[in-house]
Amino acid sequence: MIVGAILTQSAAWSNVEKAIANLKAAKALSPKALRRLSLPEVAVLIHPCGYYNAKALKLKSLAHWLGECYDDNLNKLLANNINHLRQQLLSIHGIGQETADSIILYAANKPIFVIDAYTRRIINRIGLAPESNSYTAYQALFMDNLPADSELFKEYHALLVCLAKNVCRRYPLCQQCCLNNICQSRY
Repeated sequence: MIVGAILTQSAAWSNVEKAIANLKAAKALSPKALRRLSLPEVAVLIHPCGYYNAKALKLKSLAHWLGECYDDNLNKLLANNINHLRQQLLSIHGIGQETADSIILYAANKPIFVIDAYTRRIINRIGLAPESNSYTAYQALFMDNLPADSELFKEYHALLVCLAKNVCRRYPLCQQCCLNNICQSRY
């Protein structure tokens, strides 16, 4: 899951799956195995997901950090409380807020709402955009108004992604939208 959270940055999930399959086939999904490979070797394996040179560096940075700080013990890392875990993840090269929160929600199963471009698009169109355009402001909209439940956050996020990919697209299909009666941006 953690590798997927990094590889999915600016990539379609179908391409991420191909890259993960390559890593699995090369037995290179563990931090130790990633550290043994050179940057170009990792880049070749993850080529299908795009930005492979930058993402190879991100994966190598994560693998190095996990070995140095946690002796490759993911359970020990993921056992940290949300705030500490988030601070630590954000300190790793190539891990930003969305990726850190994806790791916390999906790998650590801790309640934090992930904000992505799809979520922003829907929230903006239905007229609920916060005053500040910051990641934190969008996240607070969900965190302040929903019970802190990781399963609820996963489902809610998945539904937003599904709606954005299938209906509330860049050029939306408003007639098919389940939010059409409350949307301020109906086309």
